[in-house]
Amino acid sequence: MDEHDAQRRVAVIIEDDPDVRSLLDEVFLAAGFATVLAGDGQTGLTAIREHTPAIVTLDVNLPGIDGFEVVRRIRAVSCAHVIMISALGDEPDVVLGLTSGADDYLVKPFRPRELRARIEAFMRRAQHPPEAETPKRPAASSPSPVRSMTHRDLTVDPDTHTVQIARRDIVLTPTEFVLISALLESQRRVRSKTELARLLRTASGAASDYIGDADKRAVEVHMTNLRRKIGDAPASPRYIETVRGIGYRLTPGEESG
Repeated sequence: MDEHDAQRRVAVIIEDDPDVRSLLDEVFLAAGFATVLAGDGQTGLTAIREHTPAIVTLDVNLPGIDGFEVVRRIRAVSCAHVIMISALGDEPDVVLGLTSGADDYLVKPFRPRELRARIEAFMRRAQHPPEAETPKRPAASSPSPVRSMTHRDLTVDPDTHTVQIARRDIVLTPTEFVLISALLESQRRVRSKTELARLLRTASGAASDYIGDADKRAVEVHMTNLRRKIGDAPASPRYIETVRGIGYRLTPGEESG
């Protein structure tokens, strides 16, 4: 990657179909990205290590290593936003993709405009982490920074897009960050799976507002991954508790000593 590319956002496109790869390349270039193209998983992993992309698109049916294994390996070296793009659209395939570490899952044939919307939604989240939509202060007053949110020894900082437990950094995917931020904002108010699924749908730039069982299952998968990363056991939760049949909320706080 040359110096000009280093000043731009980078997308790594891992796709063995030349026509689809060319289409993805056009969409990302139009969105202002520098692109690195790979026709198989191993080449794609090498490109991710070399170019530190902001976004990765990944086909499932790749020669050599399949996409599910590739995304697992990506998660060992990168926090990039991973969009799986596959002709496999059944719920078990979507869930497996998300469980493996993908943030989004698009089914082929996809609409370029929907992919572009998801890219732009990710860019907005990366540039302006969730503080959103409260332009209520007069112009004369100086803007105050977004304050970090805490629960027990868990801290979420929307400004720096960081999560810490007992001052130890926790690496989350963008989707997991949206979920933990939503729960801390809501405190003890329950966030339903439908509500969280719609939040993720909006954040990813998806066009449809319909929330089905697969979307709710995706929330469960992301929540499982999030809990694992923050060391939370559903049977005896320290941070996030399940409200059976409804959704999730923070556990009761504890008095500071």
